[in-house]
Amino acid sequence: MISCIIIEDQAPAQRILKRYIEDFGELELKAIFTNAIEALEFLKNQSVDLIFLDIHLPKLSGMDFLNILQPKPYVILTTAFQDYAIESYEQEVSDYLLKPFSFNRFIKAVYKVQKQMNLPRQNFESAAVEKSVLIKSGYDYIHIKEADILFIKSEGDYSFVYTSENKYLASDSLKHWEETLIQKSFVRIHKSYMVNVSKLDKVGPSNIEIREYKIPVGRVYKKVFLERMKL
Repeated sequence: MISCIIIEDQAPAQRILKRYIEDFGELELKAIFTNAIEALEFLKNQSVDLIFLDIHLPKLSGMDFLNILQPKPYVILTTAFQDYAIESYEQEVSDYLLKPFSFNRFIKAVYKVQKQMNLPRQNFESAAVEKSVLIKSGYDYIHIKEADILFIKSEGDYSFVYTSENKYLASDSLKHWEETLIQKSFVRIHKSYMVNVSKLDKVGPSNIEIREYKIPVGRVYKKVFLERMKL
């Protein structure tokens, strides 16, 4: 078990990280701090293996915190800004997560820490139903399980994510979802659609049905889709 803390001043980002940590299962969250000064006081008396650290913090920035902190545990930076990538590697951080990041990307970052600590990995491919994604919809960040997604429809650089209960406009392209979602569970069937294979109700010659939705199957994608259905 890897002990960790979160240093993050935004409540939505705190909730997302807390949920990811709980879903991962091999992390023990010791505390959450809204500023780095409180975290420094905590670390005077307690040690942790890993810190999830935002860069833009009140009172003391994440980079200044790293300059002060001794000894340093493993650190994964979480930020909406790319500008600090070079400086972060000079601080020998384990990984640099750009918000909003998916659960898959979070797992990869923790895997790096596990490798550095010589710890065994979990196999998350065998627990696909527990995997989650982060959707940026307007000003909100929404956390949903992959297993709840019915299909995703492209809208240019954006996309609509359909679940059994809601439809979300996400600021991510279909290409992003192809790279993020579990490939054995989701398949591209059209230039504008990606579907959850487990949710299919009917497969026709030129379209599929998921609940009340009829979705076209593109000619270019049909062969790969039918091969997936055989599997």
